[in-house]
Amino acid sequence: QVQLVESGGGLVQAGGSLRLSCTAFGSIFGIDGMGWYRQAPGKQRELVARIIAGSSTNYADSVKGRFTISGDHAKNTVYLQMNSLKPEDTGDYYCSLSRAPLTVWGQGTQVTVSS
Repeated sequence: QVQLVESGGGLVQAGGSLRLSCTAFGSIFGIDGMGWYRQAPGKQRELVARIIAGSSTNYADSVKGRFTISGDHAKNTVYLQMNSLKPEDTGDYYCSLSRAPLTVWGQGTQVTVSS
């Protein structure tokens, strides 16, 4: 069973940057991809960015040009570099790993962007 451990959340002023990390412990053989989702208070969880096996990426329109997802295969780690943060980026950020038909979730890390 794979476990995901996230780190890097925190409080930052608008316009600032944060980098989230997610490390997978256990076998990641045959995964379809990894990604980051976020959930703002009172809202549904939404996709922020994901990296598909083979290194293709996709992003939510709201973060394009500001966030970058990348992976380090040797470390079983995926990163989310977040620049030009806005208050609307505030939420709990969750790492995910997909291996059909299952999705594994991390415990979440909180990001708060003050105006």
